[in-house]
Amino acid sequence: MKAIEDNNGQEQSGWALADRQRWMGILARAACRDLEAFLDQLPDSGGYDFLRLPEIGLSMVRGRAGGTGDPFNLGEMTVTRCSLRLADGTVGHGYIKGRDKRHCELAALFDALLQRDEYRQDLFARLIDPLEKKWLEKRHERSRKAAATKVEFYTMVRGED
Repeated sequence: MKAIEDNNGQEQSGWALADRQRWMGILARAACRDLEAFLDQLPDSGGYDFLRLPEIGLSMVRGRAGGTGDPFNLGEMTVTRCSLRLADGTVGHGYIKGRDKRHCELAALFDALLQRDEYRQDLFARLIDPLEKKWLEKRHERSRKAAATKVEFYTMVRGED
């Protein structure tokens, strides 16, 4: 994995930007109850302080005409964001759709923990990978149900010119 710089301009090794994007996406899509249940299994990480308390705001959602055409503003959606710092100085951020402040706090906490070498491997094996698998199964099930309702239309030639 390539090294990148953290928020303080210091080089971080052991994980790449793509890894962090992946785990932040998984944490944002996870159910809060799943993160809460896993929190009880963690050893004490020394606590944390908020840099930004969980706060709710709006974000503009953009779409594309026909899925690939020109972008347009589809509408606004609520998002919650949070930033915190672990006792060792590691900073974690959480961004989730909706208004669940606790979910956002937990996402920020796990983001910070995943940046630490002593937690990363265990968290990937016991939290991130299972959450991703669960999300992919739900996504596949939704796709399967949608495909079952697909209707195909045929145009028939009537023989008139």
